[in-house]
Amino acid sequence: MAGLIRRTARAIDEMWRSIWHESSRAEKVVIAVLLLVTGLAIPVLPIVWIARIVAN
Repeated sequence: MAGLIRRTARAIDEMWRSIWHESSRAEKVVIAVLLLVTGLAIPVLPIVWIARIVAN
């Protein structure tokens, strides 16, 4: 079970890095605005932060 959680956390971390770190500033602004407008910033950001902690 711990292995599954760690693999899932790594997958989330890799997805977040590929979306966030490889995007231009304009794309980052669009993503941030969409997350805020749709209300997804509240559940998504803590999940990503926890996943990054577990993955590392």
